[in-house]
Amino acid sequence: MSTELPQSSVPPPTGVDESSSGPTRRTFIATTTAVGGVVIAGGAIGGTLLADEAAAETPPASRVSLTVNGTRRTVTVDNRTSLLDLLREQFGLTGSKKGCNAGACGACTVLVDGRRVNSCLTLAVRLEGVEVTTIEGLADGDRLHPLQQAFIDEDAFQCGYCTPGQIMSGVGCIQEGHTGSPEEIREWMSGNICRCGCYVKIVRAVEQTASQK
Repeated sequence: MSTELPQSSVPPPTGVDESSSGPTRRTFIATTTAVGGVVIAGGAIGGTLLADEAAAETPPASRVSLTVNGTRRTVTVDNRTSLLDLLREQFGLTGSKKGCNAGACGACTVLVDGRRVNSCLTLAVRLEGVEVTTIEGLADGDRLHPLQQAFIDEDAFQCGYCTPGQIMSGVGCIQEGHTGSPEEIREWMSGNICRCGCYVKIVRAVEQTASQK
């Protein structure tokens, strides 16, 4: 009786090493497809970014017409431009000062249709058809506005940086009728800061001008 084990019917190995590091046809096709997809996607994303950058280089602008110190002006401005920047940088009216640029100091105060506004917080594109008065527009030729003269008479300034805004706010305060007492004037002028501390003389100048009306 034979003791030899029967031979397996499974064919012997072909000699291909399963752990071989060489790429197979399947892995080559899969890798090529993946890389191609990344390149195409990258190109699409890059194109979108370039388009967005091109659009960002031309911010939206609008045409606005307004009257400044009695002169009608029409200008095309970036929609983000403040009235203060329009006055200073495009119209050359540098009397209105840029202090905090956040509406907290009042150095940029001007009158819009007779009402006091912080020009640093006011968008120029929203002022179609309005009338703006700045410190340059108060005097009548060589004749100063009564409040301008009162500031000189009362010595109501020191460094002078806040003075244009103080005067414009004072004019608005007088027109609004908030000058019944020094306390009322201080209350309605409280949005204008004087770092030199000339508040007593500023109130006195406003009070003096209001009494002449």
